[in-house]
Amino acid sequence: MKHSFPLREVSLAAAAVIGLGAAGTASAAGQDPGRYVTGDFHNHTTCSDGQISVQKLVNKSVDTYGLDWFILAGHGGGGTRNCLLVDDASVETPASNPHVPGQGPATSWANSIGIAKVKGDRAAEGYVYRWQSIQEFQYPVLEQMAAAKKKPIFIGLESVAPGHEHINVAVTEGQLPAIGTGNATAMAQYEYCFDRADNDLSRGGGQGWDCSVPGSTAKNALLDPRGRKLANEHNNGQLGHEKSVEALKWLAANHPRTSYHIAAHVERAGPFSPTSSRGFNVEHLRNFNNAAPTVAFGMEGGPGHQANANRSYGSGAVGGGTYGGAGFYAAQVGGVWDALLGEGRNWFIFNNSDYHARGMFGPDDRRTTNDQYPGEFNKTYVLTRTAGKALTPQAIVDGMRSGNAYYVNGDLIDKMAFVVCRVEGNSQGKGKHPHEQQVAKAAETGTGFFNPNCAQQGEKLVVSPGQDLMVMAIMRDPEGKNLSPYSFPNPSLLQVGISKPLDQPVLDHVDLIGGKVTGYVDPSDTARYAGQINTPAATNPSTAVMATFNDANWQALPGGWKRMSYRIKGVKDSQYLRLRGTNMPAAVPNETDSQGNPLIDTLANNIVCADAACPDHLPAVSGGRKLDFDVEAWTDLWFYSNPVFIEVKGSTVVAGIR
Repeated sequence: MKHSFPLREVSLAAAAVIGLGAAGTASAAGQDPGRYVTGDFHNHTTCSDGQISVQKLVNKSVDTYGLDWFILAGHGGGGTRNCLLVDDASVETPASNPHVPGQGPATSWANSIGIAKVKGDRAAEGYVYRWQSIQEFQYPVLEQMAAAKKKPIFIGLESVAPGHEHINVAVTEGQLPAIGTGNATAMAQYEYCFDRADNDLSRGGGQGWDCSVPGSTAKNALLDPRGRKLANEHNNGQLGHEKSVEALKWLAANHPRTSYHIAAHVERAGPFSPTSSRGFNVEHLRNFNNAAPTVAFGMEGGPGHQANANRSYGSGAVGGGTYGGAGFYAAQVGGVWDALLGEGRNWFIFNNSDYHARGMFGPDDRRTTNDQYPGEFNKTYVLTRTAGKALTPQAIVDGMRSGNAYYVNGDLIDKMAFVVCRVEGNSQGKGKHPHEQQVAKAAETGTGFFNPNCAQQGEKLVVSPGQDLMVMAIMRDPEGKNLSPYSFPNPSLLQVGISKPLDQPVLDHVDLIGGKVTGYVDPSDTARYAGQINTPAATNPSTAVMATFNDANWQALPGGWKRMSYRIKGVKDSQYLRLRGTNMPAAVPNETDSQGNPLIDTLANNIVCADAACPDHLPAVSGGRKLDFDVEAWTDLWFYSNPVFIEVKGSTVVAGIR
């Protein structure tokens, strides 16, 4: 990846030290092992409530910060600003959209393309509905940029969701075809039909769009006769949630393998409200997955806005805030995410930048009091399989759907293999597992692999009762500097006598977390299906930290590599396993509890940044400055894997996982 300033140095000797050999092939004959690629699918320009142009955001994301793929998002509804007008003459842009002196991304559509080209019910105001900007203006520019940069750059949406706050949606059908010019018509139609901020009734400006859902006779009878969509009275509370479920049914009927629907910052708006549009309780996530399991398969476990005050969430969020940068649903051991995994659902977590602006700083300043750019701090790694061909939008969506993905903040790690394998008779005791070399090869090359005796993230391993299992994780903590602009000692770690430069974090420990799978809960079992946090519906009491790996029990290898394993003897119950890791030891005041769990991030404001180099945008307190904003984000880093499932014959069937 290319960066405008140094990323961490990495050791080229890692492969030799890990012991990789020719026998460590990553795939079975004729099968593509896949490779992990990084991307972002939740971000904003001036076409919604962002600060910069489409072109500048793309350039920052894939050039400056080196992402392998990028999905432009932005809110549904519409707006008056033309986000295709570049910020200044220095911004790389297709020839079709050159810099216009005196104009920029805050210039109105009316004063650039002219009102005559605006479509929809508010055309006279110069208000461009999002469906039109997606279809006619944004997608063509993205397609040109994708061709020039030779990376998948395409368009999605942060939908203003009926009954809820926001949901990340994309429909890739038509986008970036192998030959010729593509289109984002399907994506645009989804926005028109199902975004509650879109009150247009023009049916796509005369395209004749119809939002009826196959098989939904009762709801189809309620469509507005002019707009052929469920209109405003269906946008809030329970009716709104039902409209969101209809949106999923529409995607499942029309785009079952070429779309995703991933709930955004699920805790931020608080619990679900039956009379407005706020958050998501566990039953709403279950309803989504039940309605369209190939489309609604996850949520943002790590929200964006990590550099703003209180680390993304305010006190009104479910859980009262974020925890080590993660939302409460993902951060709580045995909480909402574990409740869903405990059913055997394909429900995976991702993270994104949610980039809007740099707060009090300009868009080219490395400091920020609001957001980091895509790839600057938040990264989602997704395993994609392309059979040796170029990376495509379809491969990315397929990879996300597979659950073979993990997310990282602050480049705490940059490579990982996490697998569970059967232990056969020739692998007794604590010796090396026969597949360990294959796992190490996959980690070193950033690939997956095929092995009938093992399962990776998002997969299940079917075993007989009494089978021994070996959990193996190999990851790299890249040596040297990350992308933090600050090099003074980490203020949080100084509390416990550890002096580490803020731009050179070190992985402290990794937790192996597991819980039992007991099967899908029937919606009629209300007490176990629906409820807010810490109720029976939103917990999995079997979940626990099964093992913690650190300098005392992992194998540290040159180049920052860490190798760890854990044996499960005589497995009896179907279950799942997942990982999380951090640069914070246990019992760091205001950061972690005695067991190493993250504490609520607002407590970090109690930490004083006393170094003379602490930036002056941090609030002044006695003895220095209060830890906050971007400094707080770079201080406390975590990664989260997705689960590996174990299905024991005769125990619960893990129904949602292949």
